[in-house]
Amino acid sequence: MENMKITLSALWVALMLTYLLGDVLRIFSGDFIAGEIGGMKVTQTMWLGIAMLMVIPIIMIFLSLTLNYPVNRWANIIVAVFFFGFNLFGLPTYPSAYDKFLIIVGLVFNMLTVGYAWKWV
Repeated sequence: MENMKITLSALWVALMLTYLLGDVLRIFSGDFIAGEIGGMKVTQTMWLGIAMLMVIPIIMIFLSLTLNYPVNRWANIIVAVFFFGFNLFGLPTYPSAYDKFLIIVGLVFNMLTVGYAWKWV
């Protein structure tokens, strides 16, 4: 049981590092314009929403290590499926090859999370 908790937590860490790598590359490549997303000015409310969305995988790192089996299993499945859908929906909006590649890597991490949690008995 403990090995599965560590595996699931590690998958969330890998996902977060993939997201961070994409952000860093976007900044250094010049694809990032401060205060804008997709040419639209971002408000403080939108930044709060983005922060709330992106803290979920960080929370999952902790929860994967601390929740009891049935809740842990379903929390990982539900949250990973949500992020899979969210990223799959957003995939076409990224013009850069490196962004598309990293989103696909993130989708693989989401699928692995669902797969491991689903088989966890």
